[in-house]
Amino acid sequence: MHRGFDTLTVAIKANIPPEVFEYLEAQKEIAEAEGQDILIGLNDVPLHLKGHGGAGYRFIANGGPMGAQWAFKKPNANDPWGIRVTLGSTFMATQGLGAAKAHLEGVLERLGIRTRPEDYSISRVDYCVDILAAADFALNPEQFVMHSSTNRRDHIANADMKVSGKSGRVTSVTIGSPRARQVIVYDKRAEVIQTHKPHWWFIWNQTRKAQGQPLIGPETPDLRIWRVELRAGKDLLKDRWDIRTWEDLFTRFGDMSFETGKVVRYTDPAPSDSNRARWPNHLIWETAMGEINTDLIEMFEGSDPNPLKEVQRAHHISTLLKNIKGSTITLAALEGVEIDDLPRFFGDTASALQSEVQANPEHTAKQLRAARDRYVFIAPANKNAGPEQEGG
Repeated sequence: MHRGFDTLTVAIKANIPPEVFEYLEAQKEIAEAEGQDILIGLNDVPLHLKGHGGAGYRFIANGGPMGAQWAFKKPNANDPWGIRVTLGSTFMATQGLGAAKAHLEGVLERLGIRTRPEDYSISRVDYCVDILAAADFALNPEQFVMHSSTNRRDHIANADMKVSGKSGRVTSVTIGSPRARQVIVYDKRAEVIQTHKPHWWFIWNQTRKAQGQPLIGPETPDLRIWRVELRAGKDLLKDRWDIRTWEDLFTRFGDMSFETGKVVRYTDPAPSDSNRARWPNHLIWETAMGEINTDLIEMFEGSDPNPLKEVQRAHHISTLLKNIKGSTITLAALEGVEIDDLPRFFGDTASALQSEVQANPEHTAKQLRAARDRYVFIAPANKNAGPEQEGG
C-alpha cells in the first residue's frame, strides 16, 4: 500500500543570524500576547511561530504539513548546535528523503545560514511499510522473537515490549526504545480513522490506482491495513552505526534496516518446535522486510502534494460545515424553534450574522486574516492573503 521514510529529525550545527533572532523575538512576543500561533514571513519562508519555546529552544515554528517543524536556540558561541528540524510523515510520504535534504538546505540558505556537510547530525529516522492484510489477521505479541545483537548496548529484551489494544484485540505492539532501536507494528487503518487523517486514503489509493485495484476508504468492509515501522534513534544511529551526516545515512541506513529485521522478527509458530528462535518469519514480516530491503536508499516517493492539500482542505471544510449545522440546530432548540420552522430560522441566523459582520468590519477583517493565516499551508494559492508557501 505504501512504503517510505516516515519521520526525520536533524540537528544542525549553526546559530541563527542576529537579525533573524531579533525578528523572531519580536514576533514571539506578539504570539504570546495573542495566545496563539502567528504567521510570519521570514525571508520568504512562511512559518507558524509559537508564543513559547521548549526543550532548550527559544523559538518553535512550523511550516505546515508540507513543511518542517523548526526549533531555534538563542545564538550562543558555546552551544553551536542551535537548530533542530523535524519533517513529518506527510512531507516524507509525498516527497521523500532527497527532497527533505534539499528542503532543509534551501530554507537555511534563505535564512542566511551557511552550512557544511559535517554540520548536519541525523537524530532520528523512521521508515514504514503499510500492508493490506487478510481480514482475519490478528497480531499476537507472543509471535515476536527478539535476539540480542553483537553489541550488548543493542540488546532487546522482553521487558522492552509494549502492547496496546481493546476488547481483547491487539492493535499495536512496540518493541525497543525510541532513543535506540524500535519496531512498531500497528493497525494503521484504525489509527487513521481515529485521528482523522484522510490524506492517507489518498496516498494508499495512489498505489491502488497504479495496480488497477478499486479504491478504498474508511467504509470499505473487511479491510485491514497494518503498518510495520522501524525507528532508529540517536543511540542506534551514532553509537552502533556511526550514522551522523547525510552521506552516512545514504550509505549505511539500508544495512542498519536489514539488521533490524533480523534482531526483531514477527514469526509463524511451528507447533512441533518449542525453540521460538527457529520459527520462520510470518508472511507479513517477509513482505515488510522485502519492501524495506529493496533498494531502500535510492527509493523516492513521487506523489504530487497538491491533491493531498485538497484532501486536507476538503476534510476541514466538511468538519466546519457539520459544526455550523449542529450549532445552529442547537441554537434553534434553545430558541424553541420547531422542525417546520427551521428553514426560516437558518435564514434569520444568517441575516443576524451578516448584520454583525457589517457592524464590526475591522474586527471581522482581523478574524478572516487570522483564519487565513491558520490554514495558509492548505488554502488555494489565489485565496491566500499571507506569504507564498515556499518552505519551512
